[in-house]
Amino acid sequence: MKFQALFFLLLLTCMYMSLAQGSFGNCCLGYVSTLKQRAKKNIESFRMQETDGDCNLRAVVFLLRTRGRTPRELTVCANPEKKWVQDLMVTVGERMRPKN
Repeated sequence: MKFQALFFLLLLTCMYMSLAQGSFGNCCLGYVSTLKQRAKKNIESFRMQETDGDCNLRAVVFLLRTRGRTPRELTVCANPEKKWVQDLMVTVGERMRPKN
């Protein structure tokens, strides 16, 4: 009887741990140091990741659209304190703004 209770408790613990791991799915864990010019031209949008909630790192998340045989979306995380990142945010922001 004790073995069954211990096994059940172990099973519940494993299930809880597997559900808890899903909370960091969309968080940046590090920064890129630079981007090539070609990658900068393929940026479609960006968003800010703040340290509130599940994420521990403040970052700018750039969304890149790749072209080729299999088009896909990539995300790149950058340090919002860097000058090149701030300049790129302004450039992409102007590109995203609708033209009248």
